[in-house]
Amino acid sequence: MNPIVSIIMGSTSDLPVLEKAAQFFDEMEIPFEMNALSAHRTPEQVEQFAREAKGRGVKVIIAAAGMAAALPGVIAASTTLPVIGVPVKGMLDGLDAMFSIIQMPPGIPVATVGVNASLNAAILAAEMLALGDAEMAAKVENYKAGLKKKITKANEDLKEVKYKFKTN
Repeated sequence: MNPIVSIIMGSTSDLPVLEKAAQFFDEMEIPFEMNALSAHRTPEQVEQFAREAKGRGVKVIIAAAGMAAALPGVIAASTTLPVIGVPVKGMLDGLDAMFSIIQMPPGIPVATVGVNASLNAAILAAEMLALGDAEMAAKVENYKAGLKKKITKANEDLKEVKYKFKTN
């Protein structure tokens, strides 16, 4: 089984943030890989990874980093694959990382999700993959239908919550 999505973290301290993405890919049966590569401490390995990912069959890269958060941009600079950046909550509640990731120069796009939102990054990656894969598209549609069912059930369950002045 070869990965079609690559999850890259700046260090293994980011793993708790990325677990939701990994769990989603397992649930959706999307082969993925996970690696720790640092834009600042292992720049040569990051560039080599980015240059070689497409040739290995990777179709989407999710890159998570905190603080200076250069990793997604460095990867995007060395590949034509779509890169999704996940800002990791750190010193300024993740705003420093988010600003670092979204402020890319023209020609080096990085899609960016919310702070610590690796699940949204995984869903976005699945939606990208679904553009050319009917089976994947059906899985994404089923997943989103499940979200709708959860909210509908939650709304029904709220009817059982009683308060003195609640009118519904």
